[in-house]
Amino acid sequence: MKFYFRQFLILTVLIIGMVSVTETHVSAAENDSKPEWRGAATSVVITPDEPMWMSGYAARTKPSEGKVHDLYAKLLILEDTRGQKVVIITTDLIGITRALRDPIAARLESEFNIPSAALLMNASHTHCGPELREDKATRRGLGGDRGAEARQYTKMLVEKLLKAIEATLPRLEPVELKYASARAGFAMNRRLPTPKGVINSPYPEGPVDQRVPVLIVERPDRSLVAALFGYACHNTTLSFYQFCGDYAGYAQEYLEDAHPGMVALFMMGCGGDQNPYPRRSLDLAKQHGRALSNAVEVALSVKQPREIHGPLGVAMEEVELEFATPPSREELLERRETGNKYEQSHAVRLLDQLEERGGIQTSYAFPLQVIQFGNDLTLAAICGETVVDYSLRLQQELKTSTGNSSDQKPVVWVAGYSNHVFGYLPSLRVLKEGGYEGNRAMIYTSYPGPFADSVEQRVVSKIHELTNQARKTTQQK
Repeated sequence: MKFYFRQFLILTVLIIGMVSVTETHVSAAENDSKPEWRGAATSVVITPDEPMWMSGYAARTKPSEGKVHDLYAKLLILEDTRGQKVVIITTDLIGITRALRDPIAARLESEFNIPSAALLMNASHTHCGPELREDKATRRGLGGDRGAEARQYTKMLVEKLLKAIEATLPRLEPVELKYASARAGFAMNRRLPTPKGVINSPYPEGPVDQRVPVLIVERPDRSLVAALFGYACHNTTLSFYQFCGDYAGYAQEYLEDAHPGMVALFMMGCGGDQNPYPRRSLDLAKQHGRALSNAVEVALSVKQPREIHGPLGVAMEEVELEFATPPSREELLERRETGNKYEQSHAVRLLDQLEERGGIQTSYAFPLQVIQFGNDLTLAAICGETVVDYSLRLQQELKTSTGNSSDQKPVVWVAGYSNHVFGYLPSLRVLKEGGYEGNRAMIYTSYPGPFADSVEQRVVSKIHELTNQARKTTQQK
């Protein structure tokens, strides 16, 4: 009897040992498995230390007078299992210039082996930020070298962002990506048709895109690393002389207060012809910021958000956009003498082109970009002050153009104001209707304006081409 009992004990110990070894082996295998994503995020204060000429309104007559709150640049870096990284930088700025983006892209490629196509820079288009566009700073400044001021600020900004990227890359940690969306209702079309043409005024019947897309970045324990969210609406609630992020700045502030440790990043959508209504007071900017942050909170609370899988695919190229036939020398000479001061200034710049180049430029190359997240998310980044038609059209077309055999089509997110904000990018409809976004705004640039009728189709065709390229790279082994 003792013999059988001893055998039973030995057998029991062996079985327990085998189970323990098996459990240990599985646990080790699980620990060794590579997470699908790694990510990290950070914030950088970019408020000027001294008064600066402010951006956004040509009628400004003096530099800034302090701040309501700080302006920020926010960074989100993501990496897939193949080591492909994307760097998304959102800013409380009027726009992204080549002088800002190009040196950052060059250093990313040379020092960190991150291609330019993997860098997305987006501006909230706050009209209460510094003027970093050298040509406009020079034209609008009333005394002093405003151009040098803009150059100095841009140089400082480049160095700050590069240091932030360098400090953030070693902090990449396992994360999960999820997507959800909600809505906020304060954006309204501002192109009101009248018998005398389109004017800048609330147009409740006009096209809008009031969706709030949210990319949720969280750790395996469900703590939040970052929330990247978008909205298609001008940041023009305010027009005073204090630095402020407008509604987008407040939305980010409210979200970070509610979720300590999380970085909230606002990415401007195709809001070139959209304004926040009502507007013109700090309280209204706060109200719109609260409405937008509440929409993000709704997205964060969705019980079954869409999981975003990899790998990453990136594609970026320039598209050559043609201008309509420019005015003749005689027309420009007439405008120089009889137009308003902005028309006169525009005529002088074009006359200078005629003298220096022997002709006025007929086209210009602008950057377009697509970042593809596996079969789940297509993020298209368009340059310029992009009107809402681009978002509404591409969200439909890019969903149906996928080669994915799955019943679940990819989410399509279209951001405007990305990588190079040169002025307004009208659709064909807006171009034909005229008005500020279609034509008038060109007098504040050095382009002859307006664009040729081919503008929308050239942009959309190039985005389709880049989307196909980016999707193919996600399928490569």
